[in-house]
Amino acid sequence: MSPEEPLLLHFGDETDEALRLAHEAGLRAAPIERHRFPDDELRLRLPDVLPEQVVLYRSLHRPNEKLLELLLVARSAGRNGVRHLTLVAPYLAYMRQDMAFRPGEVVSQRIVGGFLAGLFDGVITVDPHLHRIDSLAEAIPVPHAIALSGAGLLADVAVARRGRPLLVGPDAESAQWVETAARRHGLDAIVCTKLRHGDREVDIALPEGAQVAGRAVVLLDDVASSGHTLARAAERLRAAGAASVDVAVTHALFAGDALEVIRAAGVGEVWSTDCIAHPSNAVHIAPMLAEALRAVLAD
Repeated sequence: MSPEEPLLLHFGDETDEALRLAHEAGLRAAPIERHRFPDDELRLRLPDVLPEQVVLYRSLHRPNEKLLELLLVARSAGRNGVRHLTLVAPYLAYMRQDMAFRPGEVVSQRIVGGFLAGLFDGVITVDPHLHRIDSLAEAIPVPHAIALSGAGLLADVAVARRGRPLLVGPDAESAQWVETAARRHGLDAIVCTKLRHGDREVDIALPEGAQVAGRAVVLLDDVASSGHTLARAAERLRAAGAASVDVAVTHALFAGDALEVIRAAGVGEVWSTDCIAHPSNAVHIAPMLAEALRAVLAD
C-alpha cells in the first residue's frame, strides 16, 4: 500500500478489534505507543509520518481517560499533516444525558458531542443512546456522523440459537432496536414499561395481554450496565411462563456483578456484539463498520 493511503491508528488494548476493522476495510494499521508516568500523566507517541487521511479506533467505555487520549491524538495528528480524521467509536459514551432532568445538571451529550466535533471530521458508532434527537449529527455536528445498529446482527444470532423467539424490549427506550431486529426476521415483539427508582432500583411491567407462556424469549437492548433492568424483565417473563429467557445486547458493559444479577433472575445465554470486548461476544461488527468507513474515506 502507498504511504499516502489512509492509516488506522489504535491503542494496544484494542489491537484485535482494530486489526479486524483494518482487514475488512483494506487499511494499513499502526499502534499508538502509550506510557503512564507515576503521577498518572500520559505520554503518547504516533507514527513518525502520517497520511492526510487517518482513522482512530477507540471504543469509549470507561471513557474519562480515553477522552483525554482523543484530545492528545487529534491535536497532534493535525499538527503533523492530517487533513481528515475519523473516529470509529463502536461504543460512544456520554450520550444518555441529553437534557437537564434537575436544575443545574450538566447536559453531557451536548458538551461531549461538541468536544468530539472539534476534534474529528467524521464519527462512526453503533447504537448510540439517542432518544430525544433524530440523528447523531445533532449531538456531534460533523460532516460524517454515522450511527449504525447491531440489532439486526443480534437478531441473526437469536434466530440461529432459538428458532423464532419472541423479542422483548425491557423498556420504551429499547423499542427502536427491538423493532429493527423483529422486522429483519418477521418476529413477534413486545416492549415492557420501566419505572426507575435509581441506578439499581427499577420496576418492570409486561404489556397488558402479552402472550409469553411456553415461548422462547430474547430480551434485546442496546446496552447492559448494572443488569438490573434486564433482571427485573427476566423475572417478569419467567413468572409469566416463558420457556426460556436469553439476553442480546449491543454493548456488553456488565459493570460489577451484572452478569451474576441477570443469571440469578433466570437468564440463560447472553449474546453481545464486540463493540466492547467481553466473553459474551457473539457478533463481529468489523464488516459493518468497514462498509461505513470506506464510504466516509471515499467522500
